Amino acid sequence: MKITKEKAAENRQMLVETAARLFREKGMDGVGVAEISKAAGLTHGALYAHFPSKDALAAEAMQFSTRAAFGKVTEQPVSLPELFAFYLAPDQRDNLAGGCPLAAAGSEMARQDASVGAGYTAGLRQMANLIAAQLPPERRGRALAIMAALIGGVSVSRNVYKSDPELANEVLESVHSMLLELS
Repeated sequence: MKITKEKAAENRQMLVETAARLFREKGMDGVGVAEISKAAGLTHGALYAHFPSKDALAAEAMQFSTRAAFGKVTEQPVSLPELFAFYLAPDQRDNLAGGCPLAAAGSEMARQDASVGAGYTAGLRQMANLIAAQLPPERRGRALAIMAALIGGVSVSRNVYKSDPELANEVLESVHSMLLELS
C-alpha cells in the first residue's frame, strides 16, 4: 500500500519527535531503532525509509530538540535572571523527556557520530548567542561560562537527585545565585 507524501512527512516527523524524546529520557545509547519505531507506531522499515542510520536520525532529533527548546525562549525574550530561574528550576531538572536536550545529552556527545555532535554544537551556539545578546559585546566569554554553568548545574543536579535530593536542590540554588552575581 502506497502512502501519500503528506503521510510520509508526518511519519518522518513522528520518528524525529519520538527519537528526540526517547534520547532525552534514556540516552542515545540506551534506546534502539526498534523501540523508537514502536513508540512512533511505525515499523523498522519505515524508519530506514526515512533515515539511513540511527546516527542520521539522532542528528536530526538533536537539531529538532534544540530548535524546539530555544524557540520558546526566542518567541518571548526573557531577561537573564528569568532565564536562570526557568532553566535551573527543579521542574526542568526532573523533566528528562521535555527538558533541555543540551543538559540531557551532554556527556554522551563525545561518544556520538560527528553529525550528531554538530546538532548539539549548533544548540550550544544558539544558547550562548541568546545569553550574549543580553551582555555587552566584549562579554562573549562570560556568556559561554554562563551557558556552561547552566547546563552543568542541571546535569549535576540530575545525576545526584535520586541518591541525594537535598544536594541536587542545593546545586541548582547555588548555581542560580552564582549566575545572578556573575551576570
